Amino acid sequence: MDRKSLVFVGTGLVFLGLLSLGVIAISAMLGVNLALLPLRFWPLIVMGIGLLFVVPPFLVRDKPGLGALVIPGFPVLMTGAILLLASVLNAWDVWSWLWPMEIIALASGFLFAAIYAQVIWLLIPAIIIGLNGLTFQFCAITGLWHWWAVLWVIEPLSVGLALLAVNVKVNSKGLSIAGLILCGLAGAGFMLMLTVLGAWWPVALVG
Repeated sequence: MDRKSLVFVGTGLVFLGLLSLGVIAISAMLGVNLALLPLRFWPLIVMGIGLLFVVPPFLVRDKPGLGALVIPGFPVLMTGAILLLASVLNAWDVWSWLWPMEIIALASGFLFAAIYAQVIWLLIPAIIIGLNGLTFQFCAITGLWHWWAVLWVIEPLSVGLALLAVNVKVNSKGLSIAGLILCGLAGAGFMLMLTVLGAWWPVALVG
C-alpha cells in the first residue's frame, strides 16, 4: 500500500474506533444491553458502501471526474450513520426528525464535487438543495411545518443566491440581473406574507 492508502486506512480505523467508543458510552448511559450491540452494528455495511463512492476522489487526485462519486456517496454515508444511530439505540423514530439530513448530505455532495472538479455550475444544485434541506431540518426538529406559509420564499431565494454565487466566477450580467430579481421577489414575497399573516411590525421596521 502507498502512503496515501495507509493514511486513509489509519484515519478510517481511528474514526470507527472513536465512533464505537461513543456509541458504547451513550448506550451505557441509556441502559442499552451491550450484549446485543454487535448485532446492531449492521448499518456499518451501508456506511462501507458509501465509502466505496467517497474514497476514490481522495486517493486519485488527478482525475476531476471522480468528484461526482461523492454526490451519491454522501447520502449513502448519511443513511448508514442514521441507521447506525437508530439500530444501536433502538430509536427508529429518529428518522422522523433526521430525514432532512439526507437532503443536506446530497447538497454537500454537489458542493464537494463543484470544488473537486472545479465545475462552478454544480453550485446551483448545491445551494438550492442545501437551503431546502436546512429549512426541512428546522421544521422537522421544531415541528413548525405551518411556517411554510412564509418559508416558501426560500425557493426563489435559493435560486437567486445560486445564480449570484455562480456569477462571482462567470461574471455574467444576465446571471447577475436574474439573481437579483429572484432575491428581490423572495424578499417582496416574504414581506407580503408577513403582512397577510398580520405581522405588520416587521414590515414597518424594514420600511
